[in-house]
Amino acid sequence: NTDMKNILALNWRSKLKEMENVSFLDDDYYIYKNASIHPHIGPFKMDMTICSICLQGESRGRIDMIPFEIKSPAISIVLPGQILEHEYCSGDFEAIYILMSEKFDDSLHLPERFSTFLSVHNNPVISLVPRQLDALLTYCKMVQSVIQATNNPNRMEIVRHLTIAFFYGLGYYFHKQTDDSRETRNEILMRNFLKQLQTHHKQERKLEFYADKLCLSAKYLSQTIKNSSGKTAGEWIDEYVMLEAKALLKSTNMTIQQISDELNFPSQSFFGKFFKRLAGLSPKAYREQK
Repeated sequence: NTDMKNILALNWRSKLKEMENVSFLDDDYYIYKNASIHPHIGPFKMDMTICSICLQGESRGRIDMIPFEIKSPAISIVLPGQILEHEYCSGDFEAIYILMSEKFDDSLHLPERFSTFLSVHNNPVISLVPRQLDALLTYCKMVQSVIQATNNPNRMEIVRHLTIAFFYGLGYYFHKQTDDSRETRNEILMRNFLKQLQTHHKQERKLEFYADKLCLSAKYLSQTIKNSSGKTAGEWIDEYVMLEAKALLKSTNMTIQQISDELNFPSQSFFGKFFKRLAGLSPKAYREQK
């Protein structure tokens, strides 16, 4: 398997630091207000947690192939390793973005089963009432003023503690919202299938593997997924592998051979054929597309 440590994410952090309105601490914490989406083209695999507080307008896209829609006022959270695709952004869109490195996330020492992060996978967008939005904006103002006090040696500690309070406050609403929404059996199966797919798609592409994992027959799994989503389980598997390939092509400096190895294809030419069949162009042409 490719040594993931040698893979560089494209250096979009330096782009952020060049923007005028970005406050940041080292490479670990960024906060800024922007009228557009992040400076990249998707699909993009992030190595940071991104919180987007939508102040006006709306935007749509997919996180790990599951559609999401954010309309102001609302907050969305994308976790490291998730694949983000943007599809639409209204002309009046405006949001505050908070980006946190995995090192920063770890330093928060939030309990492992902390409800916020558990719920985000199922429910990445939360609508906010004015009181919640005010609390978030207060947090943003406090963090920005701490970061700007450059002579304070404890800035990172203070931002850390403010962020812990922010997540505990948010966690309550995430949990409440998740409890309020009841999923059907088919929706739960679909979610569990996608979760297994997210974990195993690099090694396993056979329907039988996923059916076994979910203790179902392959036929039942395939039929239920088709009824729920209009696509067969096999199409979902191909699409997920394809999404990962596109994200690695666009958001890392890995060679096509390394990506082929990472996704466990028997050879680069086999990977190239698979990619071309689904995307209509070669991996190299896709990477060079602007």
